[in-house]
Amino acid sequence: MNPQQIGIFFDVDDTLYDHLQPLFEALQQVIPQQQESLSYSDVYQRFRYYSEVLVSPQNPQALPLEEMRYQRFILTLKEFEIEITEEQAKQMQAVYIGSQYNIRPYDGVVELIHELMDQGYTVGLLTNGPAEHQWKKICALHMDQVFARDRIFISGEVGLEKPDPAIFNYVNRLTDTKPEHSFFIGDSWRNDVVGAVSAHWHMIWFNARHAPRESNHQPDTEALNYTEIRTQLLAMIAKQFDSSSID
Repeated sequence: MNPQQIGIFFDVDDTLYDHLQPLFEALQQVIPQQQESLSYSDVYQRFRYYSEVLVSPQNPQALPLEEMRYQRFILTLKEFEIEITEEQAKQMQAVYIGSQYNIRPYDGVVELIHELMDQGYTVGLLTNGPAEHQWKKICALHMDQVFARDRIFISGEVGLEKPDPAIFNYVNRLTDTKPEHSFFIGDSWRNDVVGAVSAHWHMIWFNARHAPRESNHQPDTEALNYTEIRTQLLAMIAKQFDSSSID
């Protein structure tokens, strides 16, 4: 098997970098007294939940993007018995957006990506979100200097979004890869695990926050950090080459 036939794609938010930090900054600045007893990991999980479901096409009550951006703060904090005003929620959104571009990759991310590229694999990014917003984060992480432009897939540019298997199929078509030889690394159960598994890709669930499983979909493996991701991914790739040599 030619290494270029192996496709390896990474999610961006909370996969390449710690997505909790911008949320932490928003809470600290707007409600510094009320947030002291919060578990940021728990708050983050619910925040991501509302970030996904409030704009999901499958949600009959899906909100416009701008409204979703502040309503998710209101709904998340309500679960933790903290009531905030619409104005406070909009202030949080402003801080959150401002902090999103002051980010750096998780330890081990850049090294793993370069290792995979050096071995000749097809490596790229696959992320949901508006194109301009995601590009700013990709540039803040300097990933625009790592990946070729045609290896970065953003739902806002493609017109499809995870978990729709169609966007995974689209990536396969444009990179000349096949689902059975494709691997995805992502943190979101609803978008990444469900999407990749439904598209028949191999899936490493990056579950650093110990989030619960939300459906019967089965990722190939689950990892807590990039040391585990590297070990698991390389073992899975080696298995691909072993099986192809047997055939």
